[in-house]
Amino acid sequence: MKIYTRRGDGGDTDLAGGTRISKDALRVEAYGAVDELNAFIGVAIVDCDPKWFSILEAVQRTLFEVGAGLATPPSATQAALSSEGATEADVQSIEAAIDQADQDLPALRAFVLPGGCRAAAAFHAARTVCRRAERRVVALDRVEHLSDATLHYLNRLSDFLFVLARSENVRVGQGDVEWTRRG
Repeated sequence: MKIYTRRGDGGDTDLAGGTRISKDALRVEAYGAVDELNAFIGVAIVDCDPKWFSILEAVQRTLFEVGAGLATPPSATQAALSSEGATEADVQSIEAAIDQADQDLPALRAFVLPGGCRAAAAFHAARTVCRRAERRVVALDRVEHLSDATLHYLNRLSDFLFVLARSENVRVGQGDVEWTRRG
């Protein structure tokens, strides 16, 4: 089987269930942003503390399910790729991970600039992509109600990525890069 089909050359793509849709449609923007987030998390994993590997792999699997759910319009009957996305158990799991990562961090005293060590910078980049994915999913939710748990999950996930960035800087002795006003 060839990897290319040429079916998307005109600017349309297939959703799960076979519906054709424009590549700039809100639904495609939403699952594309979630896919991009998943890739950025993959980049962050490369340099991070191995103690987070299993949690981050679970996050990536959940994001894949979120993307599959977003790629499946309500009219589709094909359940093979369909998914509700994240669950409240996934939200609770991320909250527990935030608490675990945050317990050894110094209290925040100022806004933090993205950066520090390589892993922290990657987590900060993933956090910003997560926020964009959340905005795209919220926009789609305004048109077609989606799972509340998926919206909650993306919101908590950006918090988790922020805490991991801070944790990575502490791990390498870098500390946070605090924002201060110019002048």
